Amino acid sequence: MRLQEELSDKDLQKIAELIYQRAGIVLNSQKRDMVYNRLSRRLRELKLTRFADYVSRLESNQNSPEWQLFINALTTNLTSFFRESYHFPILAEHARNRPNYTVWCTAASTGEEPCSIAMTLDETLGRPVAGPRVWATDIDTEVLQKATNAVYRLSDLDSLTAEQKRNYFLRGTGDQENLVKVRKELLASIRYQHLNLLSPNWDVPAPFDAIFCRNVMIYFDQKTQEQLMKRFATMLKPGGILFAGHSEHFNSKNGPFRLRGQSVYSLAREK
Repeated sequence: MRLQEELSDKDLQKIAELIYQRAGIVLNSQKRDMVYNRLSRRLRELKLTRFADYVSRLESNQNSPEWQLFINALTTNLTSFFRESYHFPILAEHARNRPNYTVWCTAASTGEEPCSIAMTLDETLGRPVAGPRVWATDIDTEVLQKATNAVYRLSDLDSLTAEQKRNYFLRGTGDQENLVKVRKELLASIRYQHLNLLSPNWDVPAPFDAIFCRNVMIYFDQKTQEQLMKRFATMLKPGGILFAGHSEHFNSKNGPFRLRGQSVYSLAREK
């Protein structure tokens, strides 16, 4: 089915308003092609020809399952194992002398980051005695399903050591020889859960020793960033730390966090 030739300014503005209201994501005119390419798939599946009709479909039912598919389509999920690798030795050192260590990974994506955290803690502390150590959440239900399935390409493990590959993954055979699956022992230390950071209530077992919120805030405006940072501050144990992305900066004078180095933050009130 043929779509309209282009995404109008009016439709783009409305779509931007809706995703901001639901997920806090800021879209501008530079994202026009991305929005068109991602949402046009949904329009074809729904046999719609105009973006205005899709917007009307969303607005006609605030509880429609289509809202989640809308969010999934406009969420960016760029991740890899041990991305921004300098954070993981810091995590290991922080965990070494703290009992019952737990981490909240606020943007689990397809699972590479939670697995990297879990591997680091396993190597540092040994296997957890009971329950998950890593609480991994995401707003996108599609990537969470992939994370739960825990199947990756063998080439995705290029940044891992031979020992890590052997200890934490099973390699496929036959026509699946280029795939790997996370061992159940490691998966048992991770709890995956759907969560929208804009929700008024976060159903996670706070307080945590560390929070990973890396390369997430760049999609939010300053107001949303400040609100989330204040909430994160209440979710940490004394001496807890927050990991941010290398391009994210939250060392404001009146904010709840202070930079301690390498995109790692501690609570300002503990300084």
